Amino acid sequence: MNTMLRKSVLGIAGLAFTGGVFAGPVAAHADAGPVEGKPVAVAVQADKPDSTKLIPHGVQGAQSKIDLNDEQTANAKAIIAATKKAGLPERAAVISIATSLQESKLENLGHLGDRNDHDSLGLFQQRPSSGWGTPEQITDPEYSTLAFEKGLKQVDGWQDMPLTEAAQTVQVSAYPDAYAQWEQQAADIVAHNWNS
Repeated sequence: MNTMLRKSVLGIAGLAFTGGVFAGPVAAHADAGPVEGKPVAVAVQADKPDSTKLIPHGVQGAQSKIDLNDEQTANAKAIIAATKKAGLPERAAVISIATSLQESKLENLGHLGDRNDHDSLGLFQQRPSSGWGTPEQITDPEYSTLAFEKGLKQVDGWQDMPLTEAAQTVQVSAYPDAYAQWEQQAADIVAHNWNS
């Protein structure tokens, strides 16, 4: 084969290859028709909240964890439902659940007699004498969560605060750093239950 013919054949082959590379995928997608189903990555991401929204500052200090019984799980789900009802994001649920884990271990406590801190009641150990509501209201998980989150919304910049600072500003606890130890478990609970 002479040199001129060889160059012509190689040039045409090169153009065909280049055209196939650039036009092939476009042509293939043009004939594909509608796509059925969702990509796996999108479906998984939609099932769980973004962990950077749940724990934007990372956990602070050593973390505690308890096994939850059915009542505690139901109370955590009630906190999540009330948070959604209030129109607040997942981070508010994390702060609320961590606060309740510290205050009552997610148990809706009535008056504990001599072991009670004054007149503290419910999931958040709110006090009727401090204006949180009646004993009946405070021991209602939805009411107590909405009352806590109403206080949270009044904290300027709560979304950007470390969890323990946001919780302490609302609760005014004698142990202000204690809330931080529950952040990971609270985030796990919210991640597992937010979209269920």
